[in-house]
Amino acid sequence: MLTNYSRRTFLETIGLSMGASILLPASTLPDRARADRKLNVALCGLGRYANVLKRGFAESRHCRLAGIVTGTPAKAAQWQQEFKLPAQNVYTYETFDQLRNNPDIDLIYITLPNGLHKDYTIRAAQAGKHVIVEKPMAFTVPDCRAMIDACRKAGVQLAVGYRLHYEPHHIELKRLGQQKVFGPVRLIEASLGYQLAGTPPDDWHLKKAIAGGGALMNLGVYCIQSARYVLGEEPISVTAQYSPVTMPQLFREVEENITWQLTFPSGAVNTSATTANCNIDRFYASADNGFFELSPALSYGPFQGRSSQGPFNFPVVNQQAALLDDVASHILAHKPLPAHIAGEEGLKDMRVIEGIYRAADSGNKITLPPL
Repeated sequence: MLTNYSRRTFLETIGLSMGASILLPASTLPDRARADRKLNVALCGLGRYANVLKRGFAESRHCRLAGIVTGTPAKAAQWQQEFKLPAQNVYTYETFDQLRNNPDIDLIYITLPNGLHKDYTIRAAQAGKHVIVEKPMAFTVPDCRAMIDACRKAGVQLAVGYRLHYEPHHIELKRLGQQKVFGPVRLIEASLGYQLAGTPPDDWHLKKAIAGGGALMNLGVYCIQSARYVLGEEPISVTAQYSPVTMPQLFREVEENITWQLTFPSGAVNTSATTANCNIDRFYASADNGFFELSPALSYGPFQGRSSQGPFNFPVVNQQAALLDDVASHILAHKPLPAHIAGEEGLKDMRVIEGIYRAADSGNKITLPPL
């Protein structure tokens, strides 16, 4: 049974129990003046995930929701009232670029459909604002590079919303894998799928021009991430297969189901599946002298798992609040963001996603290009 400790209790205890190598959000800032300040964030796109982020902002110690960007007047009025936002901090997509003139906004968090990530990240950077962009970062590796370059040129920082790096079960998976607690990991199985049969046919996730792809872009990125950070390696080749479409009325433009197999320099293999026709949410790793697993594993949790040494018993934390606080702590301290959430991490996932699509389209084993 998982115990619902507070985030503060978790941050105070996990460092003692798991060692200094674990990456955690900074709990203090360099001086009291900076510690008392919060990073002011404007949320761009008020869809489904923006509503998940509401609780993250409520529990964040170092971030404040200070502005919004939306094309829907009713949403603007609702969010403005709920968060007591001044009128000058409420923007439409047409007035987005005017954010450059607002010193009360430090960072823009982009939760728009995938196809808009590149454009709004670059425009946010040109407005002089730091950026968090949701995953998948963009459609292609060159798009990711353009976003990274634009932020670097503007002197702002770019993060990708990799919330699971702050979740204690995943911190433990990373420790067990990278420190070879049970010896080298030989096989990882990671799968994520949701039943989307009732999805409206005009949902943007079903439109290639705005989504970029189907289940792989929407869910598969979590499977790719978990294999990469548990092994601490970058895959070198991939094979992949599309599965039969069961809902042709919905999946005319993007894939409904796809499976893939990654090989890594150590010889480890990752096999994954992602789907829109059933619910699956699991992770399993087999090493020379043991195993570790989670189920649920890659969604919002609460997660449950075990290893060869017994069941996990970690606290529940708000993943979004932990991500926000770590980004804010680094930016307020004028420090570069940690590599596991920086823009380059999103580029690495996109390199694999592109390879999976090429392998599935061609039926061939694809050697992934060097980074």
